[in-house]
Amino acid sequence: MSPRHQLYIGGQWVDPATSETIEVISPHTEQLVARVADPAPADVDRAVAAARRAFDAGPWPRTDPQARVAIVRELAECYSAREDELAQLITTEMGAPITFSRSAHAKLPGVMMRAFAETAAGYRWQETRDGFLGGDVVVGHEPVGVVAAIIPWNMPMFLIVGKLIPALLAGCTVVLKPSPETPLDAHHMAELLEQVGLPPGVVSILPGGREVGRYLVSHPGVDKVSFTGSTVAGRQVAEVCGSALRRVSLELGGKSAAVVLDDADPDAVATGMMIAGLMNGGQACVAQTRVLVPQRRRHEFVDALVSVIENLIVGDPFDPATRIGPMVSRRQQQRVRDYIDLGQREGARLLVGGTDLPAGIERGWYVRPTLFADVDNSMRIAQEEIFGPVLGVIAYADDEHAVHLANDSEYGLSGSVWSPDVERATAIARRVRAGTVGINEPYSMDPVAPFGGVKNSGIGREFGTEGLAGYLDTVSLSIRPAAANSAVPQEGTVGAARAAGPPREIRSS
Repeated sequence: MSPRHQLYIGGQWVDPATSETIEVISPHTEQLVARVADPAPADVDRAVAAARRAFDAGPWPRTDPQARVAIVRELAECYSAREDELAQLITTEMGAPITFSRSAHAKLPGVMMRAFAETAAGYRWQETRDGFLGGDVVVGHEPVGVVAAIIPWNMPMFLIVGKLIPALLAGCTVVLKPSPETPLDAHHMAELLEQVGLPPGVVSILPGGREVGRYLVSHPGVDKVSFTGSTVAGRQVAEVCGSALRRVSLELGGKSAAVVLDDADPDAVATGMMIAGLMNGGQACVAQTRVLVPQRRRHEFVDALVSVIENLIVGDPFDPATRIGPMVSRRQQQRVRDYIDLGQREGARLLVGGTDLPAGIERGWYVRPTLFADVDNSMRIAQEEIFGPVLGVIAYADDEHAVHLANDSEYGLSGSVWSPDVERATAIARRVRAGTVGINEPYSMDPVAPFGGVKNSGIGREFGTEGLAGYLDTVSLSIRPAAANSAVPQEGTVGAARAAGPPREIRSS
């Protein structure tokens, strides 16, 4: 691939402050596929300064929201014309199977852009309320300011769009920091942004490592940080933002449970778990890697899972038949292997998989899809996020026990409940402490549904109107006719107004 020796700062490709580069290595071949510029702190300073000028003095925050919607819709059209190119890039840089890259990595961001645009088009940007004390109260929603958006490598374009587009629709300016493992799709987005005519300074994209991220998060020119990543890193981000009283949203780790009720069909559950637990090779924060099954039917569900997992094709991610590709890096491969070893030492029973390379594969950062049975929920493989193709089956006694096990985790991001009795499954799902739960499917991450976690899985929500609101400040104006400005409310006015009933009709625009 052609190298990209410049950085996209403030809407322009500019020379970086240093000659340092990021090497992009294929997880499949372990060969170099590209080099891109590695930003330095001086580049972060330039990007934040450009975003600061664009927000404080530029037109974007003051542009009519419907005009911003039109630009995002244009961007979605430009994006859709190059979806297949993006799928190829993502498979190259992170090893996702090409079928998954086309159906999820590349397809979903375009869908999301259009959905976010529709959300913003119908958003109530301002409303006028009749005040209790007389006059009008105008309540408006204004952009929060300069946003630092930190993106991980596992679903790179999906997560870029999930932060960048709502921030732009809100009127914010953005400094985006993708992961150094996946800079190629980020450059692809920069090229698309060039086509839609954003004002100068509105977006900068700086793929870089942890030091770049730390510097950006702590930068005094930033008003809000939107971070997706590990819980450990999220705590560090929260500490920095807390000390600066800077707004922050965190989408962090998960150890989600698939609760399989005793009337569920084993084959349907096993097929569903290939998406719920093993999508993207298990490299997904929403992966449901704890499979809770009824004790009296555990063998049926285990046998069905073994049958499906044994038949998964592992190998070349560019082969359309492949279902499990490599891990993103050698470090991630070793991390997952270490957990497989740990599970065996803890006493879990290894049914499928293990630490050896798959048959016929001699290189690449591969891990065989692995299934453990006889897992106790207190084991580390049941409590810690592995981020690889490793599932653990945990047996429960009854529905109460299943809910207890599902909630016996420091995380609370995602989950699912499987049963032909949707009413019963829904009742169970409402008792699971997780931000997002699917019924007879993994959580689908619909762009109109708010997404985020509870407990150690994060703070705040993305997607839907709630996600847009995360990039907005709510402000109010109290307006009284000039002739009434000198009037002083008499004692008891507030109480009398409250006694009279609720406020009158809200007028919106």
